[in-house]
Parts: sequence; C-alpha cells; structure tokens
Amino acid sequence: MQKLRLSILLSLLVAISFAQPQVIDKVIGIVGKYPILLSDLQNSLIEREKQEEGVDKCKAFETLVFQKLLVAQADRDSVVVSDAEVDQELNQRMAYYIQQFGSEEKLEEFYGKRTNVIKDELRSDVQEQLIAQKMQGKITGDVKLTPSEIRQFYNSIPQDSLPLINSEVELEQIVKKPTFSAEAKKIAKEQLEEYRERVVKGESMKKLAILYTEDPGSQSTGGFYTFTRGQFDPAFESVAFRLKEGEVSHVFESTYGYHFIELVKRKGEFLDVRHILIIPKMTNADFFNSKLALDSIYTDIKEGKITFEDAARKYSDDADTKQNGGLMINRSSATTKFNNDDLSQIDQNLVATLNSMQIGEISKPMQFVSPTDGKPGYRLLKLKNRIDPHRTNMKDDYQKLAAMAQNDYNKKQVKEWIKKRSKITYIKLDPEYTCAFENQWTINSN
Repeated sequence: MQKLRLSILLSLLVAISFAQPQVIDKVIGIVGKYPILLSDLQNSLIEREKQEEGVDKCKAFETLVFQKLLVAQADRDSVVVSDAEVDQELNQRMAYYIQQFGSEEKLEEFYGKRTNVIKDELRSDVQEQLIAQKMQGKITGDVKLTPSEIRQFYNSIPQDSLPLINSEVELEQIVKKPTFSAEAKKIAKEQLEEYRERVVKGESMKKLAILYTEDPGSQSTGGFYTFTRGQFDPAFESVAFRLKEGEVSHVFESTYGYHFIELVKRKGEFLDVRHILIIPKMTNADFFNSKLALDSIYTDIKEGKITFEDAARKYSDDADTKQNGGLMINRSSATTKFNNDDLSQIDQNLVATLNSMQIGEISKPMQFVSPTDGKPGYRLLKLKNRIDPHRTNMKDDYQKLAAMAQNDYNKKQVKEWIKKRSKITYIKLDPEYTCAFENQWTINSN
C-alpha cells in the first residue's frame, strides 16, 4: 500500500510528459475493459529508475497488470473515490512539483500549458490510481497478526536465513531550546511592519521578499509558495486560508519566526502565496541560558534528586519524546532502535559519542539542530540500551519481526487474490512483453 502511494506521489513528471514528443503508442495488454499502453510501461520504468528500484521490465509490466485488475474489480465492488479525494491528491502533487520548478510560471513555461489544463489531463489517471490503492486496501484489510502468529512466522524461517542485525542502541533525551528575548521579537516584528506597510502602499511583494526574507526555501522566488492544507505550519495555514485574493495579512508568529503573507491566487483549497519571514536574532546569552538550564537538570539527575525520565517529562522542550520519558523513536523504522546509519543521519557526531558511553550513562549538554524546525538547541542523552550484532530474534527484534510477518501475510493475500480474480477476468497481453511473472496469472490466449 505504501509503495503504491509513493508511486502516485512521484509520478507527475512522468505523467505530464505528454508535453514532449512521443513515439507512436500502442496497446500491449487489456485487463477487463482497461487497456495497458506501451507508454504506461515506459513511464513505469522511468519511475522505477527514479526510485532506484532497478529497471525490471517484467516487474513493471506485472505491476501495471495488477493495477488494472484492481480497477476492474473495483468496478464490480462499486469501490469509488470522491472528487474531493482526487482534488486533494492533484493539489498536493501540483504543489510539490511547482516547488521543484521554483514557481507555477516556470512549470507552465516548461510544459507549455496552464496548471489547470495539466491538472485536468491528469485527473483520470490519478482517479484510477487512487481507486486501485483503495481496492488493494480491501484485499489485505485491517488484519493485525497476533503474537502467536508472529512467533509462528519466525519459527518458519530457517535460523541461517534470518536477517543479520547490526549493533543498535536505544536512547532517551531531554531537550532545551533557547528562547528569543522580548527585545529580539520586538525588532523582528517592527521590521516586518515596515515591509508590510511598503507592500500595502504599492511596492512589489516579490521584490521585497527577494531582498529581505530569511526563508532560504523561497527567497529566490520572491517568497512564493503553492500549497494545500496540511503541508505547512498550522499558524501559517490558518492565516493564509482566511485571506482574500490580493489581501495582505497582519504580521504573525509561527514556529519559524514572524511573517506576513500576500494571497496571490486561490483555487479551491489550493493557494498561491508570497510571504516574508524574519527570524528574531538570538544572542549568545539566549543560547547559553538553555545550556545552563540543562547543566542544572544534569546535576539534579546525577545527585539522585530526580530520574532522567521524570526530568524529561517535566523539563524537556521536545513534544515528540517528552511524554515518553524522553524515549526517542526512529522515524524510518517506527521502532525505538537506531543503528549507526540512523544515528549519522540525525547527527554525525552521535556515533562517536555513544561508542564511548556505557548503558545507563548520561551525556553532558550537547549542542544539536532540531530535525523538525531546524533550530539549534542543547540536549542530554541517556544510553538506555545497546544491542550487539545478532541474528533476528523474538526477544530483541519483535517489532521488526511483526512488520516482516505482516508484510508476508499481505503478500500471500494478494497472491491468492490474483490467482482467483485473474481466472474470471478477461486478460490478454502482448506476447512481446509477457514474461515470467511473480504471481500466478490466468492469461487469455485467444
């Protein structure tokens, strides 16, 4: 399911290649009433290459046949998606690629078409992909395997075939982020009020943003963004969606600093805006105060006045770990365990630091940059556990095994579904492109 979702989100540049010269297309397969075109296969191969999955024509073709079978079955089961779901997907897709091009104007210039025309031509493909996604969800359902079934899966794997797990650690943290002084906030707001007044009096918002915004992601485009709900900071979206076209907002605060916004264009839930961001200037004293606060907490923990976990709940500024006593979650695996590669992506200095620590040891305040908002701060780290390299086992790797078992279960459900449904669905494929598929298909030979 996640893979199909990723394919939907990454396929825009391929799908709108209709703006470029194409070789003569042809039908290379039919599933039910749905044709598979040679261009579909070519585009799928390009997508796989972009996702570094390897250019495997056989797998790509089988995936297309499977998608068409899903859509054909969705017809029978009356599985549909709403216009709102399609609009939301189109908006998110267009917003992402407009940002990649730098502006809506550059996207339209490249493809020689207005954005609304591109969206209209994409609509049927997006609708079909979402229907296939929803139908696949019905096949696997919401079944969650029991601990007994996970153990049975584990026991079915020969010991020498179990994956090798590199050394991993579990970590807890207490974070203190520096706060801006009242004077720094006042200066930032006054600067923005001046710029806003100049825009209201007729100066170009684009020009002022290029000159003054402190948002590196939009400075080159004059503060321009295209987005829909759920993509930006809630405070930013709250202000933006209340504006009328051409209106300039008041100065307001978000996670990133102070802004004001000009609404350029509204297309339903799809907004074109320009903004200017000013970040209050942090003094060395502001930054150092957060370290002093952690120094005090560190001393209290070492003297037994409070546990690390209770201190995290009481003092930490990190909302994601605060309620769990500081326990960090690895977002890439949805577990509490981190290997060296995971740690290097968080902070290149972490591996060396943790290698010299014992289980239960607490570091002194360490400087770091928050991955959520990019702001600097200090944190204490506690090495909760270290797991040595080993073969996967139930004691140390239950969460990994649960995910492996669930994936294996879902694959078997899909295989069985393909075996049954392909027998009662008309499927005819061009022999030139047919190969040894992974699943058991019944193909019409007439």
